[in-house]
Amino acid sequence: MRSKSAEKSLLRWYDPILLKVLPPVVALLIKLLLFSCRVIKVEGREKETEALAQSQGRAVYATWHQRVIYHARYLAHHDLTVMVSQSRDGEYAVRLVSLFGHKNVRGSSTRGGSQALKEMTQKIKEGERGGILADGPLGPARVAKIGAVIMAHNAQVPLIPILWGMDRCWTLNSWDRFLIPKPFARISIYHAEPIWIPPSADGEKLEVYRRLLEESLNQGTRWCDECFGPERPWRKVKEKGVLEVGPLDLTLGQQDGQGT
Repeated sequence: MRSKSAEKSLLRWYDPILLKVLPPVVALLIKLLLFSCRVIKVEGREKETEALAQSQGRAVYATWHQRVIYHARYLAHHDLTVMVSQSRDGEYAVRLVSLFGHKNVRGSSTRGGSQALKEMTQKIKEGERGGILADGPLGPARVAKIGAVIMAHNAQVPLIPILWGMDRCWTLNSWDRFLIPKPFARISIYHAEPIWIPPSADGEKLEVYRRLLEESLNQGTRWCDECFGPERPWRKVKEKGVLEVGPLDLTLGQQDGQGT
C-alpha cells in the first residue's frame, strides 16, 4: 500500500483543485448519457443468476478495458470492488468509481498489482464482488491477463465475463479504441458462461483458464457488436505505413503512462 507522500508525488500542483471539481461533473455527464441509452437485448443473464446462487452472491466480473463505461450503469447495483491503477489518472478514477457506488483497491498489472490482488481476494472471500479489466490498464488490447483467474481461483468464486455493444458510439484514439455510446444508443448485453476454477488448478491449468476467459470475452464482444452490424475496431493497426484509427479520431493523452 502506498504512503500519502507517494500519492501526492504523482499529482501536479493543480490536481487537488481538479480532483474536487472534475469527477462530480464528469460523473453527472456520464450518468445523463448512459441514462439516455436503452438496453434492447440481454443474453445469458440466467447463467449469472445461477452462479451467484451457488456462490452466496460472491463473484469476479471481468470485461475489456474498451467496454467498461456502460457497466457504470448496468452493474451499478452490484456493489463492486474494483482495481484502480496507482497512476495519476487513477486518482481521478477512484473518485469517479466512488460516485457510481463502487469500492476500490489500488493497483494494476503494471504497479502494485500483487498486493491489490491479495486485498481484493480477501474482500471477495468476505462476501464482496470484484470487478476487473481483463486486459489491464495498458493492454495489449483484448489479451486477458492472469490476474482475474488468480483472484477467482483463490477466492473460489465464479469468474463472470460480461460485455456490451451499441448501435452507435464514439471511438477514441486510444490503445484499445475505447467506446462511448452516443445519446439514446441501443445497447446489447452478453453474460458469458461463468468460469469455475477448481482449487487444485496449478500454474499450467491456470493458463488454460486464462485462455478460456480471453476466448469467452472475445466471443461475447463479437456477439454484442454483431447485434447491430460488423465488429467494432479494437486496436490500432499499422499497414503499409498507414495507421488505422477507425471511424472517429479523438486523441486523448495518457498521463504518466498509466490507464485506469
